[in-house]
Amino acid sequence: MALRSLGSCVVCQKATVLGMMCRRMSAAADLQPQVNFLKGQPHKKHPGVTKLKNLHLPDRLQTAALSIIQGAQVSQLPELTRSLTNFLWSRKRAVEDFTLKKKAQGLEKELWEKAKESGVDIDGELLEERIRKKVLSELRRTTYHWTMMKYDEELGVVYMAARLAGGYAAVKRALNEIKKKDPSFAPQTLLDFGSGLGTVTWASHSYWGDTLKEMVCVDSSGQMNILAERLLKGDDENAEPHIKHVYFRQFLPVSPKVQFDLVTAAFTLSELPSRKQREETVLTLWRKTNSYLVLVENGTKEGHQILMEARETLLMTQDKVIHDPRPTSVFAPCPHELQCPKLAMKTIFPCNFQQLYHPLHLSKHKEQQTEEFSYLILTRGEPLKAKAEGVDWARLIAPVLRRSKHVHCRLCCADGQLQHLVVTANKHSKDMYRCARSSNWGDEIPVIQKDQDDDHQTD
Repeated sequence: MALRSLGSCVVCQKATVLGMMCRRMSAAADLQPQVNFLKGQPHKKHPGVTKLKNLHLPDRLQTAALSIIQGAQVSQLPELTRSLTNFLWSRKRAVEDFTLKKKAQGLEKELWEKAKESGVDIDGELLEERIRKKVLSELRRTTYHWTMMKYDEELGVVYMAARLAGGYAAVKRALNEIKKKDPSFAPQTLLDFGSGLGTVTWASHSYWGDTLKEMVCVDSSGQMNILAERLLKGDDENAEPHIKHVYFRQFLPVSPKVQFDLVTAAFTLSELPSRKQREETVLTLWRKTNSYLVLVENGTKEGHQILMEARETLLMTQDKVIHDPRPTSVFAPCPHELQCPKLAMKTIFPCNFQQLYHPLHLSKHKEQQTEEFSYLILTRGEPLKAKAEGVDWARLIAPVLRRSKHVHCRLCCADGQLQHLVVTANKHSKDMYRCARSSNWGDEIPVIQKDQDDDHQTD
């Protein structure tokens, strides 16, 4: 009897504890803010999902590109393709004149001090000449030698083999931000600066082909413009272009009063020789922007910093003559307009994203590849209103780590801070947890506005 009583007591205690736990969990669930940020969408397609599945080039573009490349019969094409890809990926900005001058002055001062400390008696003019030569030698050895890319027909074909598919993937992924977040946007005019092979035209046409009536492609390389036109005509000079109303130019339209609904510059700012020229270019492009300006660069530290230069220029610079009074707003990927928190870190890592794509079918090796890129989209007027009241949307800036009953998310948040958020169903609601679990690097996830000091860490 005593044993039975003891067993009954233990069962009762367990039931009591279990009941208390259930009540606590129920109370916690009741305290979670109930916010409708899904807008009727399933969690896997929530409003912050903008990353695309594996991308293929349009069939007509792929067919035309293969025809041009095979017809060109470039010798050692695979080796040249790898070499150009590596060169473009490792490309840095040209060293500014004032930076070079400062470095030279520092080296000269250091060498003069060493000469004085040595106590060796040398003629002043002879010593000055030796120091000058050493300074020049050291500068040549340690300074990045930037050269302007000049595309002839053969290099244009090599570029097509190396970058057509990857460039298309990056541009289409960036433009998908606009397509997803502003579905009512229906551009009629497009300006693509540094248009190259016309990947922006093809990507834009895939989204807004029904409304685009004028597409102006500007590239200083006449050979690139010829190749882009051949791609549009399927490598048949007598054929009609697959995409109508595309016009090629070697210089930007002069009048600042002429605006385009969509203005783009993909992998172009990195080809300009100085910061001053980059600033002047983005200001010119912004004056020509009626709705959205889209900038895309390689996903390297250099590419990211070039975009942050452009972002600072456009947010901080006020034109002397105002042609469009609407304010400048950051549309994507930044969820804020403060300084980029990645640039404030001791060790700087680029803010970049990835997009899977299938390369040109130039060989039997047809496995999917990954394009790593950085991008910036700015818009005229005030930013779009939040997708739901009481919710901030934060950008995933690293791969999502999915674990049992929790998800690790590295985020850039609306307050301009980087955060490591550990999302669980109990702390953040089942909807937020399932959205986070369904999201990928580059997407946005909803962060319900409440105190979450116990949930995250600031990086």
